[in-house]
Amino acid sequence: MIEAINTHQVFDWLWTSGQPSEADILQFPRLGIETVINLALPSSANALPREAEIVTGMDMNYFQIPVVWEFPDHDQLRLFFQLMNMFQGTPTWVHCAKNMRVSVFVYLYRKLHLHEADEAAIFPLREVWQPDNVWRRFIDEALSRRK
Repeated sequence: MIEAINTHQVFDWLWTSGQPSEADILQFPRLGIETVINLALPSSANALPREAEIVTGMDMNYFQIPVVWEFPDHDQLRLFFQLMNMFQGTPTWVHCAKNMRVSVFVYLYRKLHLHEADEAAIFPLREVWQPDNVWRRFIDEALSRRK
C-alpha cells in the first residue's frame, strides 16, 4: 500500500501524490509504473535523498522539474506537458512535496491537452487543496494563453 500523502489514481495509467517514501517507490513496479516525474525541489523539506538513483536503479524513467512554490513557471508547465504527451498511456507517477503543484499541473494538462470538461479535469485538484492567489493566477494565465 502506498503511504504518500494525497495519493490519487487519475487514470488507469496516471497516479499523483505527495513525496513517496523509498518503501512506496519499491512498490511502483507492482503497479507497472515506468516513469516518475517529480515537481518538487531537491531542497524540499521532505525530499527523498537519492530519489533519482533509486528510481532509475529500478529501470524506471525519472524526470525532475523543480517548480519553485512561489514562482510557478509556464516554461516548466510546457515541459511537463511534453513529458505527459510523451508518456501518455504509459504507467506514470507524478509527485511533488504534497501533490499541490502536481494537482495544478495535471488539471491544466487535462484541460489544455486532453480537452476535458472542468468537472472531470478538476480531479484531484479539488481533493488536494484550494489554490492560493499565486497558483490561481498561474492557472488563469495558463488557461488564457491557450484561448
